[in-house]
Amino acid sequence: MAWAEFVAAFGFFFVSHSVPVRGPIRERIIEGIGGRGFILAYSLLSLAALGWLIVAAGRAPFVQLWPWAPWQPYVPLIVMPPVCLIVALALARPDPFSFGGANNDAFDPSRPGIVGWTRHPLLVALGLWAGAHIAPNGDLAHVLLFGAFAVFAVAGQRLVDRRKRRELGARWEELDHARRRGRSLDVRRFGPRFAARILFAVVLYLGLIAIHPVLFGVSPLP
Repeated sequence: MAWAEFVAAFGFFFVSHSVPVRGPIRERIIEGIGGRGFILAYSLLSLAALGWLIVAAGRAPFVQLWPWAPWQPYVPLIVMPPVCLIVALALARPDPFSFGGANNDAFDPSRPGIVGWTRHPLLVALGLWAGAHIAPNGDLAHVLLFGAFAVFAVAGQRLVDRRKRRELGARWEELDHARRRGRSLDVRRFGPRFAARILFAVVLYLGLIAIHPVLFGVSPLP
């Protein structure tokens, strides 16, 4: 029974992420609370499931797979700034290719922003976050946790692509070609308030470092 909470948290996480986004269920929820309400509710549910899963991993029996080394904390510290930047550039932006996105009908492939570089920026951020946290967490529960998230982030992109191809039909190919053509490092292509998003990324990174000991009982700093 020592692993029971961890298994239960894993099950809840994947059910909460797979069931609400299924076509008929998603449409029913949106009819009741609207598109923005769905995104907000889904986000809160996802955060709650993630929080429980991380706490459950900390409570699981400790089975060491490799010893701790002084270089390991630097891996997430170096990887997390790009993760925060990707999140900042993707939040509340149109993205008709992924499971999220806001006001997707307003997506302009000539100014795709971060979507010009990846159709699934939040899943890319999730994969980087998970992969970076494997190195300093060499026990079985955390390797399972972060490894599963990394696999989920990679496999999820293909699953979402298949679903969106069915939903959009030929328009998916047209949009995908156009967004790659609109790919650019020109900050004007990333939309208005670009500087505010960069500032948000910095605040998010520093905030995560500050709150990490409170939430998880360990400082991310070496």
